[in-house]
Amino acid sequence: MRSLQQIDRWPADHVSAAVVTRDGEVRGTRGDADRVYELASVTKLLTAYAMLVALEEGAFELDDPAGPPGATIRHLLAHASGLDFDSPEVRAAPGDRRIYSNTGFEALARTLTERSEIEFADYLREAVLDPLAMTSTALDGSPAAGARSSLTDLIRFATELQRPTLVDASTFGAATTVEFSGLDGVLPGFGRQRPNDWGLGFELRDGKDPHWTGASSSPETFGHFGQSGTFLWVDPRAGAACVVLTDRDFGPWAAEAWPVLTDAILAELRD
Repeated sequence: MRSLQQIDRWPADHVSAAVVTRDGEVRGTRGDADRVYELASVTKLLTAYAMLVALEEGAFELDDPAGPPGATIRHLLAHASGLDFDSPEVRAAPGDRRIYSNTGFEALARTLTERSEIEFADYLREAVLDPLAMTSTALDGSPAAGARSSLTDLIRFATELQRPTLVDASTFGAATTVEFSGLDGVLPGFGRQRPNDWGLGFELRDGKDPHWTGASSSPETFGHFGQSGTFLWVDPRAGAACVVLTDRDFGPWAAEAWPVLTDAILAELRD
């Protein structure tokens, strides 16, 4: 795809990118597909997907208590538990505010480990990584931000997110639908959003402005970006997903370049 040539001008030493359609066709790639990058918060997509597998396996119910008093697994996945970003401090009652929380995802992993008696990194590998043949992907740190992966592996994951095989379509549909509708909150790097809609681990585009996807991205678009300069979005209306991995930390350059790239990709897909 011509649009992917934009990444050659980005201020990063290494960039890898791909566009894959709903039927699994890789429409274009650029950069080293096998280079392993730090995912930062794109890790949350992998963690959330493992939690969906565990849900279907009966390890827990979404409304089981987890995290701070009054919170549930559903609250934690939707960043609505009230937990602080990176500390155990409780800043709001469950369901009152959308507070983006790494601590909440770490609580999710602990809960799954307790329920399944399997260490979370092992569960993630057995439930998601091995079935999708994501052989270069590993979780070496926090389940909120500690995974590493390659473009090759995330193409497989982006394909799975468009046509789920590891979870039922209804389960995944619920995960990419707004939970706790109407909650305001800060989208890191893009300021306060009213509302700051989120599904079960998946950030939802809806009408957010500004945003890291494009002005032409559909409201149904979901995904995540990472502070390591990575992102993965799926636009169901366009029938495609995009993965971008870099070794340049997120900053003003990314907030400017990513939406331009996304709009160019979507325009090229329509042609």
